[in-house]
Amino acid sequence: MPTTRKESLYFGLIMCFGMVLVMTLYNFYLNDTFGQISFFGGITEFILGFMVAIILDLYLVGPVAQKIAFRFTANTNNMLFKVLTISSCMVIGMAFFMSIYGLVISYVHNGFSSNSIIKDYLSVFGKNFIVAYPLQLIVMGPLVRFIFTKFIKTTPNNLV
Repeated sequence: MPTTRKESLYFGLIMCFGMVLVMTLYNFYLNDTFGQISFFGGITEFILGFMVAIILDLYLVGPVAQKIAFRFTANTNNMLFKVLTISSCMVIGMAFFMSIYGLVISYVHNGFSSNSIIKDYLSVFGKNFIVAYPLQLIVMGPLVRFIFTKFIKTTPNNLV
């Protein structure tokens, strides 16, 4: 896990890149946009989503999720429990805000044609959460932690 501000930035960048990439492709599939959006349009959507996600991760969701998770894990030394708690808080927060972002982008592209924004939001949040949570816990979390500890984390063993 990151211990310095620089390490936290690198960890957040890698995690956001992976999560936003997969979730962007998933949402293209859900909205049947693969045949309708150009490659450049898809890259643009990814970059915008990544910028929103990294800002949320670094300045809003990340700090709040860590405070909440540390309250839940204050009386334990179990690292797995701490990692799972932080990851769970992060996914809930990011899915909440990124679903708002996705709904706004959808309304911009397709126009507003619904009777209930709340129903639309809950539908988008639910669809995103059921993919983002296992993606984070089973795939991206372990993969990014491996990449981070192997190539970025500064320890006495990998100092030059």
